[in-house]
Amino acid sequence: MSSDRSEGLAETVRALSAGEVSARELTERTLSRILATQPTLNAFRVVRAEAALAEADAADRRLASGARAPLLGVPLAVKDDTDVAGEPTAFGCPGDFPPKARDAEAVRRLRAAGAVIVGKTNTCELGQWPFTEGPAFGATRNPWNTGHTPGGSSGGSAAAVAAGLVPVALGSDGAGSVRIPAAWTHLVGIKPQRGRISTWPWPEAFNGITVNGPLARTVADAALLLDAASGNHLDDPHQPPAIRAAEAATREPGRLRVALSLRTPFTATPKRLHRLVRAKVVELADRLAALGHDVEEADPRYGQIGLAFVPRATAGVADWVREVPDPALLDPRTKEAARLGRLLGGAPLRLSRRAEATLQRRVGAVFATYDVVLAPTTATPPPPVGALAGLSALRTDQAMIAACPYAWPWNVLGWPGVNVPAGRVAGGLPVGAQLLGPAGSEPLLISLAAQLEADRRWHAHWPEPADTRAAP
Repeated sequence: MSSDRSEGLAETVRALSAGEVSARELTERTLSRILATQPTLNAFRVVRAEAALAEADAADRRLASGARAPLLGVPLAVKDDTDVAGEPTAFGCPGDFPPKARDAEAVRRLRAAGAVIVGKTNTCELGQWPFTEGPAFGATRNPWNTGHTPGGSSGGSAAAVAAGLVPVALGSDGAGSVRIPAAWTHLVGIKPQRGRISTWPWPEAFNGITVNGPLARTVADAALLLDAASGNHLDDPHQPPAIRAAEAATREPGRLRVALSLRTPFTATPKRLHRLVRAKVVELADRLAALGHDVEEADPRYGQIGLAFVPRATAGVADWVREVPDPALLDPRTKEAARLGRLLGGAPLRLSRRAEATLQRRVGAVFATYDVVLAPTTATPPPPVGALAGLSALRTDQAMIAACPYAWPWNVLGWPGVNVPAGRVAGGLPVGAQLLGPAGSEPLLISLAAQLEADRRWHAHWPEPADTRAAP
């Protein structure tokens, strides 16, 4: 196996099982790649060198004894909003956070599958923005063009996978935070059905809009990680029926009716789909038609769905701010969001939760005619690093919505979506498209994404090694 970048999850699992490489060798290479790229990409907040090597040695002993598990000996990363025992969970915030006593449920399941947790990846403060920058850790940069953001809030996970530091990583998605960085770093990113991967110890992260999900270079790798991380804590309020994501990645999707949706949901703020992004998404729709699917332009009826999003998001920020050791250190925009969340955390939050079933019926009516919705993941290519730094809360919200108006409605609905690479535009910057479905539709979306991948072969393209370039 190559030492300069990860070969992908499926190939790593195969090589470990065949005895072609040891877990310790893989982990040492992974740690070396992380160290080499931290000055340029800055993908990691926590690197667990000593602990990861001990976990790798334990995995090697199990492999030598003949034990097998889905991820046994595989080094991977998780986002720094997810608890790893013995490490702090700072979630992008400055301050002295105490180490966590136990793993989050998703991490517990990854460990049960045999994974080696090499570190925790960078994220913006409390996952609020589609960039990964902040005074607590600096700026995380895009491996395809280090002058630009990898997106957010799972930007560290996306940068780590796109650069080949790790084969896969876990992120979270509360308004597109898996799909947006996947789009902007040429990755597959799955936002699963709510409850598919537990967010415990938070029963409902950000009042049910945030879910955990995988980032990978291929559909098969993302599906393998999804299967390994899926499952619930006994007290999880949402426990959807189990699926077999990896199996779905091997199946043909059949002939589907696809709605190409380019209209943005209503937000009362200026936004426009960039012509280069539009061209790439339409090109992807043309490929779906060439593969035998029936593709038509049609839009879900989103209505005023934003009214159901804002109370849940801002009240979630307020909940997290109460956990921060020193709130005075937080970004003024975070303090403003928390203040709004405290105002909206009563009756407005309850009303927004009650509106969900009505919104699901109205938006879901599109699936009476179509099987899948194809939409842009973002309206623009990735912005330059620092483009949103120092803006007011209002200006940040306006810029964020202008760049990323497409992903968040599916968080309100709780339904699955899959980002697939749609190509690259000026400056080598990647853009993406999302395949969206109703409740429990991950297998269908994964099958369709795998068919597109076989046709487009996006996984054959890599960015230039980041450690050979100086950051601007």
